[in-house]
Amino acid sequence: MATLSYRTAGESHGKALITLVEGMPAGVTIDHDLINRELERRQGGYGRGGRQKIETDRAEFLTGVRMGKTIGSPITMLIPNKDYRLDDPDKTPPLTRPRPGHADLAGSIKWLTIDCRETLERASARETAARVAAGGLARSLLKGFGIEVFGFVRQVGEARGAFDVTLANWRDLEKARDESDVYCPDAAASQQMRDFINSAKIAKDTAGGIVECHVFGCPVGLGSSMTIDGRLDGRIMGVVGAIQAFKGVEIGMGFEVAKLPGSKVHDEIFYDEKLKDLPSLGFVRTTNNAGGLEGGMTNGMPIVVRGAMKPISTLGKPLRSIDLATKQPSEAGWERSDISAISAASVIMENVIAFEVARTLLEKFGGDSLTEVKQNYDNFLSAARRLPLE
Repeated sequence: MATLSYRTAGESHGKALITLVEGMPAGVTIDHDLINRELERRQGGYGRGGRQKIETDRAEFLTGVRMGKTIGSPITMLIPNKDYRLDDPDKTPPLTRPRPGHADLAGSIKWLTIDCRETLERASARETAARVAAGGLARSLLKGFGIEVFGFVRQVGEARGAFDVTLANWRDLEKARDESDVYCPDAAASQQMRDFINSAKIAKDTAGGIVECHVFGCPVGLGSSMTIDGRLDGRIMGVVGAIQAFKGVEIGMGFEVAKLPGSKVHDEIFYDEKLKDLPSLGFVRTTNNAGGLEGGMTNGMPIVVRGAMKPISTLGKPLRSIDLATKQPSEAGWERSDISAISAASVIMENVIAFEVARTLLEKFGGDSLTEVKQNYDNFLSAARRLPLE
């Protein structure tokens, strides 16, 4: 059985985005509605630009699925680009004025060209639609194990959602999030976020923010402390940090741990016999400062991750730059852009984390079919409940 992985292909100006997922066991029922709903949510949110009114993202399965279920072979998903403006991409105008904050300058120098076009089209966040599709597919697997993922916008500017997320209230918060056009469950904070984004628009500026994700239902022991690349916390920070425009990632209490003594940070361990049949095996904490991960492994508490997205790098009032053709001062080039994509960022983070959790789940309990994976999962939990083993 291959390790669960995915690759994406396609540029912002191309005809389509393609996601190739390998290592998914046979027998997983594909939740098309979930995948397409996540793609639709990625396109939404207050402050988005004109392109989102053009595209209607839906995933089309080309390989790896029969009669609504995976068959164990590589899965190929295609997402068309309706904004394919030119029959001949070679006629797309060059861009020689790199935009500060974008990949333009570094990519042009890397590939020894003065035309930033090739770099910016691939580096565009349009590619994240393919990653969301992969995450939606992974969630089709996770929900069969009772693992669910919830993401939202926590902060924009000084406006911060004032609520705690718990196993008891997260579904109500999810409903409130879906009623907010900034994807924040706090109505008062949502209005303040809209006001901040509006003020940025009027100033021809842009806005970023902080997004947050919680994963519920993970069994104890996903990930490993034995190898660097086996640590789930490092993996999650890697995939979140690789989202376009993200500049910071923290798990649980995050950077706040540096300010406090250990007695105020570490989550004390208790045991509740009545909860032993849960994936947490009855081990409970009154706090979750570790964000559900200790030693690179899940500890039975919800995984909690936050990511900081910088403001969009293309401003209505261009920043100073140079023209690579002349090396003379110039204003940065302009490409169609958003004022804020923080809502979309929350969807992207939610789904890349879902994929990484699914990957570690299959590494521990993997098999060629979903039936085999579930047997391995159940056998492990059964053995863990019998500890100490004779």
